[in-house]
Amino acid sequence: MSSQPVRGTGTKDDPWILLTPPGTSEYQMYRDEAADPPLLVCTVGKTQLGYLLRCLDDLHTMLKEYGDWMPLGSADEQKEAKEGTVEAWARSADNPVGGWYGTKKGLRGRFANYVPPLMEALRLAEVEHNARNNRMRAI
Repeated sequence: MSSQPVRGTGTKDDPWILLTPPGTSEYQMYRDEAADPPLLVCTVGKTQLGYLLRCLDDLHTMLKEYGDWMPLGSADEQKEAKEGTVEAWARSADNPVGGWYGTKKGLRGRFANYVPPLMEALRLAEVEHNARNNRMRAI
C-alpha cells in the first residue's frame, strides 16, 4: 500500500488530479464551498458528479469509530451496494445525512471509487491499491 501522488490544490481552477484505487483511471475533484450545500465536484472524462463536501469529515469519523479496514465496495447507483462497505454506508439511511452523499440522480453511486483516494491524498485515510476488492481505514 503506497500513497498515490496527488496534484492540484482542490480549487475549480486547480483541481486535485487523482487515480481510482486500482490506479487505472484518472479523474479530478475540487471543493465548491459556495454551493448550497457545499460540494465535492468530481469530473470523470466529460461526466460531472457531485458529493456533499461534509462526506470527508463524516466518512473519517465513521472509519475512526469502525477502527479497522473496511471494504470499499464501489457500485453504480442502479446496483445494490454490498452490506458492510464504504459504498453501502454512503447511501444508508443510517449515515449522518440519512441517505445518499451523491447529489446527481442517476450518478449518485461510485462514492467508494472517487472519495477514498481524496481522503488518502488529504492524509485522512489509508487506501489499498489492488486490482480489485480494495479497503480503506482512517488515519
